Amino acid sequence: EFKVIIKADLQGSAEALKTSLEKLSTKDIRLSVIHSSAGAINESDVSLAAADDNAIIIGFNVRPTPKAKALADQEKVEIRKYNIIYKCVEEITAAMEGMLQPDTKEEVTGMLEVRNTFKVPKVGVIAGCYVTDGIIKKTSSVNVIRDGVVKYTGKVASLKRFKEDAKEVKYGYECGVGIENWQDLQVGDQLEVFEFVQVARKLGQTLAEEKAEQEKKGSQAESSENSGQSDQD
Repeated sequence: EFKVIIKADLQGSAEALKTSLEKLSTKDIRLSVIHSSAGAINESDVSLAAADDNAIIIGFNVRPTPKAKALADQEKVEIRKYNIIYKCVEEITAAMEGMLQPDTKEEVTGMLEVRNTFKVPKVGVIAGCYVTDGIIKKTSSVNVIRDGVVKYTGKVASLKRFKEDAKEVKYGYECGVGIENWQDLQVGDQLEVFEFVQVARKLGQTLAEEKAEQEKKGSQAESSENSGQSDQD
């Protein structure tokens, strides 16, 4: 939850800003305006912010009184000052995005072609590969692709150049690859190499996803209702 206190030069400005900010709420992070009024930022505002999980104070065309500023410094309450609504919305959006859990996605980093297979005692099947694109690392994960179908997804168990362990092997080089818990490697298989990367989420993206989900539910409900009416007919 992202909590704010709004103070503005006019009550109308405070209400307009409150309405704009509350639209930023999503199911993952809710923006809560715990107080909104016209007038300078006073000690009461700072005390309220400090008592409520250190809410931030937004001043729109207003400033804190000297005593309020001193108390804010003492209580480490953040006061943000603006004179343009869209600028305030932009910065609060960025602050809320910083609180969102990032998405984890697969990022393909390389492709390998299996040209030979070897059965190594106590190790299992090793694929003799040629790196056709990108790079493979000892820490990588791979999709085993056969005739365009993903047969298995797992982590690299071993990576060698000749008989030496390797941390990585780049495009244009050969290497030996073992895959955790997978022995069915065949000549002609493609190894799609990927890493899991964290991608920052955007508030607009989250809002769009929620809107799409709501529209989907509405469409399903309408379809169900129409189906019921047809049955009655």
